[in-house]
Amino acid sequence: MPTIIVIVVFVDAFLAGASFLAAFWLRHGQPILSNTTWTWSRDFMPYAGVLFFAIPIRLAMLFYQRIYRYYGAFSYSEEVARLLKAVAVSSLLIVAWAFLFRGGFTFREFSYSRSIFLVDFGISLAVFSAFHLLLRAAQTFFRNRDINLIPTLVVGRDSEVSQTVTELSERRYLGYRVIGVVRPDDESSAESLMIENKDGFPVLGRISEISRIITEYQIQEVIITDTSIEGEKLFEAMMGIGRRQRVEFRFAPSLFNMLPQKTSVEQIGVLPMVRLFREPLGEGQRLIKRISDLVFATIAIVLTFPLWLSAALAVRFGSAGPVLFKQERVGMDGRVFLCYKFRTMNADADEKLHRDAYRKNIEGGNDANVGDDIQRIFGKVKDDPRITGVGKFLRRTSIDELPQLLNVFRGEMSIVGPRPPIPYEVHNYDIWHRKRLDMKPGITGLWQVSGRNRLTFEEMVRADLYYIENWSLLLDLRILVLTMPAILSGDGAG
Repeated sequence: MPTIIVIVVFVDAFLAGASFLAAFWLRHGQPILSNTTWTWSRDFMPYAGVLFFAIPIRLAMLFYQRIYRYYGAFSYSEEVARLLKAVAVSSLLIVAWAFLFRGGFTFREFSYSRSIFLVDFGISLAVFSAFHLLLRAAQTFFRNRDINLIPTLVVGRDSEVSQTVTELSERRYLGYRVIGVVRPDDESSAESLMIENKDGFPVLGRISEISRIITEYQIQEVIITDTSIEGEKLFEAMMGIGRRQRVEFRFAPSLFNMLPQKTSVEQIGVLPMVRLFREPLGEGQRLIKRISDLVFATIAIVLTFPLWLSAALAVRFGSAGPVLFKQERVGMDGRVFLCYKFRTMNADADEKLHRDAYRKNIEGGNDANVGDDIQRIFGKVKDDPRITGVGKFLRRTSIDELPQLLNVFRGEMSIVGPRPPIPYEVHNYDIWHRKRLDMKPGITGLWQVSGRNRLTFEEMVRADLYYIENWSLLLDLRILVLTMPAILSGDGAG
């Protein structure tokens, strides 16, 4: 699918450019290229800047409307609606670009033809609709032949799973392949030992084994119809899966009376489904935060590139071992990912000291790492013998955190957000502590600029929860402004 999506994006870029060129030709009837040189004609020259804006903005709106999402169920009517939104919004932005910037200083007094943009809108809507509906028809054709189906697990008792497995198995075009059924832990032993449920699907185990089953059968979608399943079991399942596998969890409609906050309602065939583990931000907020992450990350990498080179050389020649340190961290909703840093410890450093420090902080005992003159919170033990000479400087200046910008580009982290915990930290969390994982972790955050070396663990959690519940782009900007003084004062990133 990634290869197909890349090809589709290139075709869309071609269609966007061809639509605009066709609109110009239909409106003016003038040549687009010069008859004497390899350049634009004099008539088209003012529109060239608009063309180079039109192509990326069309693609950006198609991405935003999830046109390139070939995963799971779809409907032709929703596809057309998304295409209409994408083309309409991008056309408005193209018009705004043309009349605000006027193609640059050279054409500042030029009067653009409004009819060209209207014709471009009509042609673009027609060609994009035809192309993408044709793609969906091809996708339906292949799905009916058991291609492009999502390995799916259904959780519940026979009386609850029947409608779901029947709908998904009979309507292959929805994009799901039911691999098997998982039974509740409290079912009688006779039912649990059955090798098939009444619809003929294999019983793969019980809910307590769901992490193993998901990993073993490479499950990508879990549909839960059992009203008795506890939310913490789903979180533990997400943690147990690890970072190499992406899984979506959905509730069947009988569970509307017990939905958590982070949900969204979708329809798969005739079945309403509730998708779990959604960000607490709306669609527009997620787009704004993601764009701001990419912009800030790009600027940061450009400005700090000399530091990357200097730090890499210092680590490489300062002690034996790799330049980058890769560590599993827990991201949003318990999804595990590899977090990157410049290595600041000896390559053979034992993590036991670090693990004990985290446990004491979470427990909040008298020997927890709290206070300016004792040890620093988050497991950064005072006078840690594992840290190299170069590593002490990198930590004090937070230069060791720069490679986390790569995690931002990968979509695993944000510039601003809760601090990313280590898996063995999360295993010691209380239920309410896990709410800090409702949003992507950040390189910096409210916990850092609030004096991270003086906060208890619970104060840090409360700071994260405040940030999640009160997120705004302005709050992110304020935290970024306050981050540099925090680093200079020694309260560097954790």
